[in-house]
Amino acid sequence: MSVNPGQIPHGAEALPDDRFLDREESWLRFNQRVLELAEDPRLPLLERVRFLSIFASNLDEFFMVRVAGLTRRMATGLAVQSASGRQPREVLERTAGVARELMLRHATTFRDDLLPALAKEGIELLRWDDLADTEQERMRRLFRDRIYPVLTPLVVDSAHPFPYISGLSLNLAVIVRDPGNDATMFARVKVPPVLPRFIEASPNRFTPLEDVIAQHLGQLFVGMEIVEHHAFRVTRNQDLEIDDDISEGLLQALERELLRRRFGPVVRLEVEDSISEGVLDLLTTELAIDERQIYRLDGPLDLAGMSAIADLDRPELKYPPFVPSKEALPADADLFAAVRERDVLVHHPYDSFTTTVQRLIEEAADDPRVLAIKQTLYRTSGDSPIVDALVGAAAAGKQVVVVVELKARFDERANIAWARKLEKAGCHVVYGFVGLKTHCKLALVVRQEADGALRRYCHIGTGNYHPKTARLYEDFGLLTADPAVGEDVSALFNHLTGYSRQNSYKRLLVAPQSLRPGLVQRIEREIEHHEAGRPAHVRFKCNSVVDEVVIDALYRAAQAGVPVDVWVRGICALRPGVQGLSETIRVRSVLGRFLEHSRVFAFENGGDPEVWLGSADLMHRNLDRRVEALVKVTDRGHRHELVDLISLAMDDGTDAWWLDGDGTWTRRSAMTDAPLLDIQTHLVRSRRWRTVDA
Repeated sequence: MSVNPGQIPHGAEALPDDRFLDREESWLRFNQRVLELAEDPRLPLLERVRFLSIFASNLDEFFMVRVAGLTRRMATGLAVQSASGRQPREVLERTAGVARELMLRHATTFRDDLLPALAKEGIELLRWDDLADTEQERMRRLFRDRIYPVLTPLVVDSAHPFPYISGLSLNLAVIVRDPGNDATMFARVKVPPVLPRFIEASPNRFTPLEDVIAQHLGQLFVGMEIVEHHAFRVTRNQDLEIDDDISEGLLQALERELLRRRFGPVVRLEVEDSISEGVLDLLTTELAIDERQIYRLDGPLDLAGMSAIADLDRPELKYPPFVPSKEALPADADLFAAVRERDVLVHHPYDSFTTTVQRLIEEAADDPRVLAIKQTLYRTSGDSPIVDALVGAAAAGKQVVVVVELKARFDERANIAWARKLEKAGCHVVYGFVGLKTHCKLALVVRQEADGALRRYCHIGTGNYHPKTARLYEDFGLLTADPAVGEDVSALFNHLTGYSRQNSYKRLLVAPQSLRPGLVQRIEREIEHHEAGRPAHVRFKCNSVVDEVVIDALYRAAQAGVPVDVWVRGICALRPGVQGLSETIRVRSVLGRFLEHSRVFAFENGGDPEVWLGSADLMHRNLDRRVEALVKVTDRGHRHELVDLISLAMDDGTDAWWLDGDGTWTRRSAMTDAPLLDIQTHLVRSRRWRTVDA
């Protein structure tokens, strides 16, 4: 290993240049872990189907954003060597190779594993030729009545240029011949996204929509001979580029950019492996792509649509149902009195979001003693009770301030709609800072108590105010009336709405000013504790670990002998277990029924653990280009609960993926004599939950 002295603290060893794993490949390895869940025969069958669908959706987003962004930077000459030491071209080629390998594995799992397993359960996905005569006749009627009216065949000739192919649309490339002059032409037929991806030919027997269309092409090209047809799909750059310094309003700029995004360059072409070379050459030329961007797969394409199969009403093929606990804030308890008495830690989805966080906003909106509500909104649902409560609060005359992040990726249109709805209702809506996304999860309720005093009630969380995803995403939230937190959150909202220069807080670490330095300082403090013979241990739980400054601090802690445990869901650029660099570092990943989404940072602190939770991942964008907030957890019981949870995930007896120093993830899911502990199932059974019959 070569040595890069960098900015090495006095007394620390030099760190090697190749100490970081490549972030793009690490993300692909995360999606590989999702695929391994689809491959796991121990999981309920329809849950495996769902993971198969999630893999496809994840990979779509990866190409739309990460591959597209790298391609754009290379085209403009802005791409630089990655922290892993790879040149941009090398990263792109390596990414394409790994992605291709995983896409083929994904298609094989669908064809050779899940299709036969579904068939055994009476759920069949069939190509046209495998349908019964009666089913084909039913599909012909369906085509005539529902499909044909929404199709628009587009031919390419001297009067009709090659049509625009929208991103993620499924299409049929059709070659037709005119019997009158024997001339052949290319035509494109878009598979309508408004119709189901898989059409039910008869109960529990489905066929791809493009197969039905393909069998009726003669009705679209009357009098023409159909020479050949092939399914294809393109992925385009969908990342947004907003100039925050433009003179027009951010709302208008974002709306314009959303229109432009439809026409981003193609970064991937998926075709069925039966496609002819002539048609493929035509697509390659017209879409201006090269061979490396072409992915040949067994059909059908677009398996993200398998989510509809996963949603079938077959409870015996799914995870057993359950009801989240309501014990954190019982319905008969006075919410404000309970939070005044002590901080309340909620763990979703194990604790009900509806009866805790949502209840706080709804009761605040209805409570005549509440004077003001301030809240950040990054993502929320289409029929959000949170938004409705804020609208109702404004209508009741309360001061309502909402910081809406318009640029939440792929939720931009929805957030524009919420912003306008809130503004129309009389809420004060602001969009945060120029150049920064507002990603922190904060709610502040100002209430006048019976004695006339004002008290502030706060919620600081790790997840979005989204009632639907709160049932699927694992997140923590802290409800507190601690005056120090109230002062901090008030100051942070003033920072967001009034551009104050607040940089220091009592119980918060806030990015981009103090969060990274605060974490690094505490890592360095663990080194001091260890060298002094006091208990020292660093435990992190987050979605991604990429930031080089924090990773280097963890390496220095490891070199000093401090145990470091990292529980990460997705990307991890840190190399654990490398001799002389990270021998005391362990990295684990847990994937399963719920999306692990919470961020927790715990420090042993000489035997008096210090624990923080909040919205920030260890990524450049979170620490440098977003407003993020971590809150210090002061209740001793809460601190132990959070530390114990991370320790359980790191235990050798827990089902998890282990990261090796070379970037390889290995699942440790079974012992010789007994299965390992599934941490999510354990929490469902042992926390404050009750199961219900299917």
